[in-house]
Amino acid sequence: MNPPSPGVAPAQTAPAEAGLHGRVLDHLGTAICGGELTPGAALNIDDLVDRYAVSRSVIREVLRVLASMGFIETRRRVGVMIRPAGHWNVFDPQVIRWRLASAGRIAQLRSITELRTAVEPHAAWLAAHRVDHDEASELVGLAAKMWAAGKAGDEDRFLGLDIEFHQRVLRASGNEMFVKLQDLVAEVLTGRHLHHLMPHHPHEQALQLHADVAQSIQRRDGDSARRAMVQIMEHAFDEMAAMWEQESTTEPQPAS
Repeated sequence: MNPPSPGVAPAQTAPAEAGLHGRVLDHLGTAICGGELTPGAALNIDDLVDRYAVSRSVIREVLRVLASMGFIETRRRVGVMIRPAGHWNVFDPQVIRWRLASAGRIAQLRSITELRTAVEPHAAWLAAHRVDHDEASELVGLAAKMWAAGKAGDEDRFLGLDIEFHQRVLRASGNEMFVKLQDLVAEVLTGRHLHHLMPHHPHEQALQLHADVAQSIQRRDGDSARRAMVQIMEHAFDEMAAMWEQESTTEPQPAS
């Protein structure tokens, strides 16, 4: 057997190959995002085959996917090497999921929230000028459902409605580039929920701001829609600020 690849723990079992591709991919992706596998580290195909008890074809497919995300590269006479974070496709929803599951989740939350702050307020402004009557009415109804779920403490339902609300605003903007960000928004909101980084009961101010966005869009008031969405983003920053400050000195930073 070849020596172990750095940062890769042995597999506990040897499940059938049919379902193992995703598990091996998730394990390696999370290890790279979390810094367990550092830039320049080598991955040995034979070692991975032994550790995960899968065929070489499964490992090759996993490595192909990782290469498409910018995580690895193959060098002559060296083999498969981990690439620095600057090469990663950070907009890939799976990469976001892995980063949120790793020790670097706070940095990921911060960077995505900064991106959302830049994009979603303008998306709300555009939606107010481009949305049709039915879409606007549905958005108002969705905000009302969010309010009810939030007040009832139904976290799973609120999460689903929150994701749908922000995705609808992005779609209603009519900008195809903004629309492509909807999976990213879903990943970060789901990640905050899964990793207990959201309050159990949404603050009433946040619920009201979602209603304000929807009603402003329905009134075709783009400026008010943008201001309310900015406040939603600021509220998200406030919720996470203490957490960021607490972990800023201890959090491992992605290698560059």
